[in-house]
Amino acid sequence: MKLADEWTDYELIDLADGEKLERWGDITVARPDPQVIWKKKSKPKSWNNIDAHYLRSSTGGGQWDYKSKLPDKWVISYKNLKFYVKTMGFKHMGLFPEQAVNWDWMIEKIQNAGRPIRVLNLFAYTGGATVACAYAGAEVCHVDAAKGMVSWAKDNITLSNLSDKKVRFIVDDVKKFIEREIRRDNKYDAIIMDPPSYGRGPSGELWKIEDELYDLIELCRQVLTEKPLFLLINSYTTGFSATVLGNMLNMTITERHKGSVDVGEIGIPVSNSNQILPCGIYGRWESK
Repeated sequence: MKLADEWTDYELIDLADGEKLERWGDITVARPDPQVIWKKKSKPKSWNNIDAHYLRSSTGGGQWDYKSKLPDKWVISYKNLKFYVKTMGFKHMGLFPEQAVNWDWMIEKIQNAGRPIRVLNLFAYTGGATVACAYAGAEVCHVDAAKGMVSWAKDNITLSNLSDKKVRFIVDDVKKFIEREIRRDNKYDAIIMDPPSYGRGPSGELWKIEDELYDLIELCRQVLTEKPLFLLINSYTTGFSATVLGNMLNMTITERHKGSVDVGEIGIPVSNSNQILPCGIYGRWESK
């Protein structure tokens, strides 16, 4: 398991009774997490000072219970990168801190490539990977079907003082966008994707990961340069094995470009504890 263990503005304080207790800057929140199936709190007193608590509804979804008045949004930093976060519907905060372990990897790959790198970031959300790649010096194309998320990503680029970098923001269905890029013969040196388990595009396009992911990787292969740098897949789909990601990358990208594949879990350590929260899986293909 690869750990996102270099944060200062984010802290995973405790895990208990189906919830995680976190610090985002100066604000402490408690949110549900299906991986936390034990009831014992390691730091019970820490749970007395929560600023916001996401409460699940028995009928699905849920809502935030605010113990303190919070700003509409606030800033947290990871090394030289800055991001806006806020409490959102369905327990989200607008950033997945475990992805920092992938940001570090991408930054190192881009900075050591010795050549200009063009990155395609698919299902790009609020742009954590976009900010990291732009910071590393890459040209980035950021694609997401949600206009609000793309706008948020633009704000994160500005916040990190990267407005002078070449970043293209696209609101579109990922598959349709790649098909157009194939027709245009546009190529990328690196591709990042964080596909949802289920979703719909801006025109109602249906996405189910088990039906669509392999075909999407095949499409992505057609927009890679002759000497690609890397392809990264993240997944939070329950029951989806990292080995499955590895199999698909080997059957598609490795078959054509050689290189190597690494797969596994990513996680976040609980502060002052031997506990680790698993936070999804990754599949990385990289050139030799």
